Amino acid sequence: MSGADPGDPIVIAGIGVEAPGGVGTPAEFWSALAGGRELIGAFPRDREWPLAEVLGLGEREGWGTVCDAGGFLTAAAEFDPLFFGITPREAVAMDPQQRVALRVAWRALEHAGMNPAALEGDSAGCWMGVSTMEYGPRASEINEFNGYRVTGAAQGAVAGRISHAFGLLGPSISVDTACASSLTAVHQAAAAIRAGECDWALAGGVCVMGSPGAFYEFARNNALAADGHCRPYAADATGTLWGEGAGVVVLERESRAAARGHRVYGRLLASRVNHNGGGAPLAVPSAAAQERLIRGTLAASGVAPDRVGVVEGHGTGTPVGDPLELAALAGTYGSAGGAGPYLGSVKSNTGHAQAAAGMLGLIKVLLCGLHGQVAPSLFADRPTAEINWDTAGLRLATELTDWDPIDDCRYAAVSSFGVSGTNAHAIIGMPVPRESDV
Repeated sequence: MSGADPGDPIVIAGIGVEAPGGVGTPAEFWSALAGGRELIGAFPRDREWPLAEVLGLGEREGWGTVCDAGGFLTAAAEFDPLFFGITPREAVAMDPQQRVALRVAWRALEHAGMNPAALEGDSAGCWMGVSTMEYGPRASEINEFNGYRVTGAAQGAVAGRISHAFGLLGPSISVDTACASSLTAVHQAAAAIRAGECDWALAGGVCVMGSPGAFYEFARNNALAADGHCRPYAADATGTLWGEGAGVVVLERESRAAARGHRVYGRLLASRVNHNGGGAPLAVPSAAAQERLIRGTLAASGVAPDRVGVVEGHGTGTPVGDPLELAALAGTYGSAGGAGPYLGSVKSNTGHAQAAAGMLGLIKVLLCGLHGQVAPSLFADRPTAEINWDTAGLRLATELTDWDPIDDCRYAAVSSFGVSGTNAHAIIGMPVPRESDV
C-alpha cells in the first residue's frame, strides 16, 4: 500500500507530456484544457493501416460504426535516434512507444530542473505503463530488423530504454494493468521510494497504436463512439474513442526536492490499487470494487472527502462503465453533502489514451492546481440521467472555474480502471503556488 507520510511525502517535481493535436509541453496542454479544445483528428495516413477496411467495419452484421476520428499523436513517427545513442536501424525496429516514452521522460527531467545527461549511476527507478500495440514485423520472419526485434518489441524495454539512456540503477519496470497502467506505475514507484529501493523515480505511461486493432475489438463489441467524440458522463454518450498520449512525472521525497531546489507541483498523499474479483465478466467494471478502492485511498491519505475539490474520473463515455463509476463516486465523494467536487475526464479532450490515460488525467489535475482553475470537461452540458445529480453531490465541470484552496492547498483525486479488472486511485495535494510560479 502507498499511504500518507506527513513527515516527508512523495512529491511530483517535474512533468513531461505529449498529447494529440501537437501538444508537447505542459503549457500547451494547459492551453488546450483551459480553452476547452477537443484534440481529435482523422486516422493517420502514414501508418499503412487498412483504412478502407477499418472504416467499413460498421457494414458488417453486428459490428458498430468506426468513425474517421481518434486522438492520435501527430509526432509519433518523429525521433532523433542518434541523440539517444541509438542507431537508425535499431530505432525503426523499436516500438514507437519506446521512442515517445524516452523523449517525454527527457522533458520531464528538464522540467524538474535536472540535467538528463548527468544522471549516470543515480539510484533512481523507472515505472512505465504500457500495453501491447502490435508494431513491426513478426520476430519469426526473416527481415532487415532481425536481431533488434527482441528488444524492439519487448514491453519491458519501454522502461528499460529510459533507465539505460540515463544510466539509472534502480528498478526498471514496465506495467500493464490495461487502462489503469500509468496510475499503477505511479503507485508502485512511490512505494519503492518509501521502501528505500530507489532515491527517486520516473513514473508514467505511453500509448502509441502500432495497429488499429483496438478499433476492431470495440467495433465488434459495439462499444465505440458512434459520432467520433468521447462524451464522459453525458446523456448522449454511445461509447469510447481511442486515443494516444504519453506522460511522465518525476517522483521524490519532499525533503529531496527542497534540498535540490526542485519545485513541488503536488504531493502524492495516497494511492491504491485493487481488482474487481470474480462474478461479472472480466471486462465489466465493478462499482463496489471502485468504491472500496476510493474509501481505502481516502483513509490512507488522511484527507476527508469534503476537502477534495476535483475528481478526475475515468470517464470512458461508455453506457455501461460511466454509470457504475458515478455510483461509486456518489457513494464516496458525494456522501460529504453540499455541492461536492467538480468531476471531469480528460478523455473528452484527447480520447481514451489507454495505458497513458491515467497519467494524462493526473497531469491535467496538476495543471489545474498550478493555475488555480478547474478545466472544463467537454460535452458535460447534457449529463447522463443514470444518476440523480441533485442528490449525488457531484458537479460536472462545464466551464473554466476558479478553484479555491483549503488551508493553502488544493486537493484532488484521480481514477483509472482497467479492462482486465484492475482499478487505481490516487489523492493529490497541491500547494498554492507563488504568483511568480504560474
